[in-house]
Amino acid sequence: MPLQEISRIPVCPSCLRKPAALDAEYFCRDCRMPFRNAFPLDEEGRCALCRLGLKGFDAAYSFGAFEGELRELIHLFKYGGVETLAGPLGRFLALALPRGQRFDVVVPMPLHWMRRWKRGFNQADLLAREIGRRTCLPVCGLVARGKATTPQAGLTNAKRRANVNGAFRVRRAEQVKGLRILLVDDVMTTGATASACARTLKRAGAARVSVLTVARVDRRFDSDAVRLSVTEPGGDQIGSVEAHARG
Repeated sequence: MPLQEISRIPVCPSCLRKPAALDAEYFCRDCRMPFRNAFPLDEEGRCALCRLGLKGFDAAYSFGAFEGELRELIHLFKYGGVETLAGPLGRFLALALPRGQRFDVVVPMPLHWMRRWKRGFNQADLLAREIGRRTCLPVCGLVARGKATTPQAGLTNAKRRANVNGAFRVRRAEQVKGLRILLVDDVMTTGATASACARTLKRAGAARVSVLTVARVDRRFDSDAVRLSVTEPGGDQIGSVEAHARG
C-alpha cells in the first residue's frame, strides 16, 4: 500500500497492525512450541526436547508466527536497516510478555563483533531496550558472543546445537548470580541459540532464564514426518524424535 503520510517508519499503519498473535490450542509448557494436538506432549505438557532437558532456558514467549507481514517487518528491521521498527516490534514483544512474571534484568542476545560491524547494529539490543523501557527493567549486556558461528538457517537441529556450542561467555559472573533474566531476540527457530546462551548464563549462576522473541517458526505445518536428531550439547547423538503432521 502506498504511504499516505510522512513517518520515520517506511511502513503503512495498516501493515503495522496486521501481525496477529500466535494461535494454537496446544503448546509445550516450557518452550511454547505450538502443536496441532496433545499427542507430542507428556502429562505435564512438555515436548520431547524439553523432556530430555535439551532446552537450556526455563520458559519461552513469542508474539507471533514468523510468516506473512511479521516476517516482512522483521526482515526490513534486521536486514533492511530500518532501526525505527524497533518501536512497533517492541510493542509486539510487550504483548507476548506474560503478566505476573517477575524479572530482574533484560539481556539482549549478543552478536559476534564482526557480524555487528557488518550490520551496523544488534537488532536484539534495540528490542531489549524497547522492552526495558516498557517494563522499567535495566538492560545489561551480561553475555558476549566469542565465536563467529555460521548462519543457522538450513542446518539440522543437531548441527544448530553443535554450531552454537561454546559460542557464548558471561562477561562478569558475579553480576549474574541469582538473577531472573529475560533474554531477548528477534526470532526463535529451533531454540538452539537461545538454549546455548541460556545454559551459559545458568552455569554462571543465573536463577532463571526466560526467552522473549517477536516471532517463532511455526513447525506445525512441516512435511508429514520429520525426524529430529536429539543430541547432547556437545554434539553426541543420543536418540531421535519423530514428529508427524498431526503433532
